Amino acid sequence: MIPRPTVSPRPAVTRRAAADGRRNLPSDRLLVLTADDYGLTEGVCRGIVSAHRDGVVTATSVLAVGAAFDYGARLLRQTPTLAVGAHLALVGEDPPLLSAREVPTLVDRQGRFPLSYRSVVRRAAAHRIDPDDVRRAFGAQLERLHQAGLRVTHLDTHQHVHLWPSIGAVVTQLARDHDVPSVRLPWSASRGPVGIVVRALGRRLGGRLARHGLHSPQRYAGLDEAGRLDLAAVARALQRFDRARAGTAEINAHPGECDPDLERFAWGYRWSQELGMLRDPATAALIGRHGFRLGSMDDLRSATGPRP
Repeated sequence: MIPRPTVSPRPAVTRRAAADGRRNLPSDRLLVLTADDYGLTEGVCRGIVSAHRDGVVTATSVLAVGAAFDYGARLLRQTPTLAVGAHLALVGEDPPLLSAREVPTLVDRQGRFPLSYRSVVRRAAAHRIDPDDVRRAFGAQLERLHQAGLRVTHLDTHQHVHLWPSIGAVVTQLARDHDVPSVRLPWSASRGPVGIVVRALGRRLGGRLARHGLHSPQRYAGLDEAGRLDLAAVARALQRFDRARAGTAEINAHPGECDPDLERFAWGYRWSQELGMLRDPATAALIGRHGFRLGSMDDLRSATGPRP
């Protein structure tokens, strides 16, 4: 049996948009703070729930292919205030839900996903990935969340592979078919080649989502900071959101309790440090000073501010 986590009071995040000279910002700003990779290990699941109950995390994106999915699903059913999204996977150490015969263009001869988005992008650019295989793989993952009794509020992808147009098209259609109102719109502030490509692909994806009536926060942070999000990085992201006068934004993090199962992932992520930062009252206070209230993707339709 999974013990029910202790419920602690959520830190109050007040609206102070006029503070620090921010009088020109929207008066009711929404920040979605999403923790990714739920289901990867039991320690990651526990850490994310802790960062929600005792900190600022408002949503999580669930890996249906994760080894700890069943454990994590039981824990989520005990935590109904944590919004749930699907972290759809075409990459990673964990195997797909379907066989190599069912999704032949997505896997190797052993039926495993590639480990990096780079492999997916190269194969997609060479038209060696069948969108129908992507649809079947993602559909099976969504179905596993539904069968576990989880209501899905948003879609995103492991290593942001839905930035690639052919994969983004599948995710967009799945969101419409499954009545999921929101899809993550990744962004990068990097001035290097990766940042330039991410922004170009993000603009294209954003246009597609808007045409299909799907919602995304106006600004995003987390791709550049993956695995090393600290309070200074959160502060820089909030400052960027201020300069853009964003009424809605998402920051995605990777908290977790370190456990032996995480040793098989050579990502260099600072799981426990991110967990500590997200539970630190200073983080909630910083968010409040920038005039944001915490919420989920469900709140996007009523939030204010122009689209990017």
